[in-house]
Amino acid sequence: MAREAQRIEDDAGGSTQPEQVAVGSAVVAATERLSSAQDPPGADGSSTAEDVLPDPAETARALALCVAEILSGAREVDSIARWITEDVQRHLQQRAAFAARARSVARRRNRRPSIRVGSVLVCRPADGVAEVSVVVHTRSHARAVAIRLEERAGRWRATAIGML
Repeated sequence: MAREAQRIEDDAGGSTQPEQVAVGSAVVAATERLSSAQDPPGADGSSTAEDVLPDPAETARALALCVAEILSGAREVDSIARWITEDVQRHLQQRAAFAARARSVARRRNRRPSIRVGSVLVCRPADGVAEVSVVVHTRSHARAVAIRLEERAGRWRATAIGML
């Protein structure tokens, strides 16, 4: 998988765009994007949370892509456990189980989903808090993902995620 991600990076001119690639390589690219977006606190010598935390839009963009992959069956919830709270993890596991059951009952063919992230809107209601809405496009429709990010231990963690 690492070779595939490197090949995509080379083809894309040096930077991967996980919101515009197929799910197989997006799994690797989104996880790498989440990892790189979570710099440790104090890395640049500043002391305020706003200066230390990475851009919440990038974190939310990667998380929204991951949530769409989880609900389509292309990713496991545990793969993003580091970036979500336990309550969110339980909620996503339950939603993923319902989605898998619905796919089974409908006897839908397991084909590789094509997922693309659209617009991202960030609202900062308080210091260390970001509420983000992200539009995720699939082949058949667009869905909205609402994410509440809170600063925990010097990095963003999703404390609430909802997908419409």
